[in-house]
Amino acid sequence: MKKIFLLFVANLLCLTLSSQTIKGSEIGIDGALGFSTMGGSFGLGLKYGYKKTPDFIWGPSFRLMRYWSSSYTLNYVGHANIWGGGFYFHYRMQNVLYLGVESEILKNPYASINYAKTNWVPTLFLCGGFSKEYKEKIRLNVGLYYDVINNVNSPFRTSYTMKKTNPQTGQIIGYIPLIYRFSIFIPIKNTKESDIKENEDSN
Repeated sequence: MKKIFLLFVANLLCLTLSSQTIKGSEIGIDGALGFSTMGGSFGLGLKYGYKKTPDFIWGPSFRLMRYWSSSYTLNYVGHANIWGGGFYFHYRMQNVLYLGVESEILKNPYASINYAKTNWVPTLFLCGGFSKEYKEKIRLNVGLYYDVINNVNSPFRTSYTMKKTNPQTGQIIGYIPLIYRFSIFIPIKNTKESDIKENEDSN
């Protein structure tokens, strides 16, 4: 966990040191929603993206989720707020596709149920999908996200879409840690190299 935290701090430090070369920035918003027979979750993710080129964007992220679980057999019902942050990197190709990495550390109060030593749960998604900008005012991303860590206490487990079944009995034996996510990015600052040069010449 300490290594993940140090990686997050190092990422923010790199962003600060390279801020003078940034050519643009964006605000990103995504939603998460999942249900199962044992509970569910919904939440909102916020991103601040730095751009050095039109194709490459990265920056910090923050997430807030509402999570609930229930077991009629054990006569148990619970709910909690889950929050945390991290960072992300996206590479956009031909204004059609994108590939990326997104990592977050989320505080899950339910982590103790599975005898975890800490309530902080790491996630590491490899993602990719459709990416399209409309009139330089808004960008829509629709993609699939695979959680490499697949922590047993991850609040995204109720959102896993693909099941693993026993080929002989057809019984569900697990889930593939794959979710889908819709994101909207709104540019808030774009600076062209020509504009920077003009400002330097005028001074």
